[in-house]
Amino acid sequence: MGRKSLKIIRQKEIIEHFYNVAKTQGLENTSIAKVAKEMNINTSLILYYFKSKEELMFGLIEYILERYKSIYVTNENDSSEIKLRKIINNLFSKDWNNLVDDGVFYSCYTLTFRDEKIKEAFKDLHNSLRLFLEEIIIEAKKDRVISVKNPKETAELIFVFVEGAYYYLSLFDITDIEYTNKTEHYKTAALDMLKFNKALQ
Repeated sequence: MGRKSLKIIRQKEIIEHFYNVAKTQGLENTSIAKVAKEMNINTSLILYYFKSKEELMFGLIEYILERYKSIYVTNENDSSEIKLRKIINNLFSKDWNNLVDDGVFYSCYTLTFRDEKIKEAFKDLHNSLRLFLEEIIIEAKKDRVISVKNPKETAELIFVFVEGAYYYLSLFDITDIEYTNKTEHYKTAALDMLKFNKALQ
């Protein structure tokens, strides 16, 4: 058990450094040698835990997923309505957008057009995030908090909205106030999709 734990700790440490190098130098310019230099270790030690850069890429995608998952953490004693509202607030906040560097995220995304395995891993990442949202929507519907017909479709639409909103906003140099106003507007539209029971508002 101890050895396995140490392996997991070391792998996570390597992936975090891989992410940091990719953030500063670009994913396409990041190599195992550069990560080793950043960590002040021999490349052979990284190759002991990851056989190739491709394996590191899968680790990075899993790392991105874990960071995004943190946005779904709510108090288990909260009602389904509070949980759902908190998650929607988080999805349309700077906290969500700042969890992962845009350059690293979109560089990973471009690899999906060239590598089928990475495409599948990236698809699994999105499916996991959508499923988390779908589950809380199902819970809120069961509690009669919302009246959506199809929780899966609604979760999908909200995620399309979230991804599209941040991609769109990344193209412009806008002030923090403008950014907040736009994300608030998008959040209101997402809340409208959920059809909250007016008696509860």
